[in-house]
Amino acid sequence: MNVLKIETTSESSLYDFGKMLSKYLLPNMTVFLKGDLGAGKTTLSRGILHGKGHEGKVKSPTYNILENYNFDNFIIYHFDLYRVKDLEELEFMGFRDYFHKDSICLIEWPEIAMNILHKPDLVIDINFKNDNRVLHITSKSEELLSTLTQKIANEN
Repeated sequence: MNVLKIETTSESSLYDFGKMLSKYLLPNMTVFLKGDLGAGKTTLSRGILHGKGHEGKVKSPTYNILENYNFDNFIIYHFDLYRVKDLEELEFMGFRDYFHKDSICLIEWPEIAMNILHKPDLVIDINFKNDNRVLHITSKSEELLSTLTQKIANEN
């Protein structure tokens, strides 16, 4: 599987990447957001949500596990599984029901629920590199990865 590697130099460039990426995220897609605490998973999600047209605040779903954002023709579910201690918590909240043809699911800390998650459309692993962030992006769609690679090349 090919990996697209991107280095961002600031929180705002990570946010801007999320806005650009939002144009390629469609309903019925799942995105895994991986990385250490403070790596920028929520910042990237904020960019995605604002890129899709959300105008309000985007708060981290760390304490609620889930924040949802309604749009005209789809909904974005933003999960943060960091505080989930038992997969039964997710089962009780109907976790599987959020993955449907009209939803885009952004999942922070997906490794906590790997036993019940299906294969994602996109995985973004955010790593620290001094003050910068390096994103390693994989996709089950080579076409999506190719499109992102071309888009990034055209911006530079």
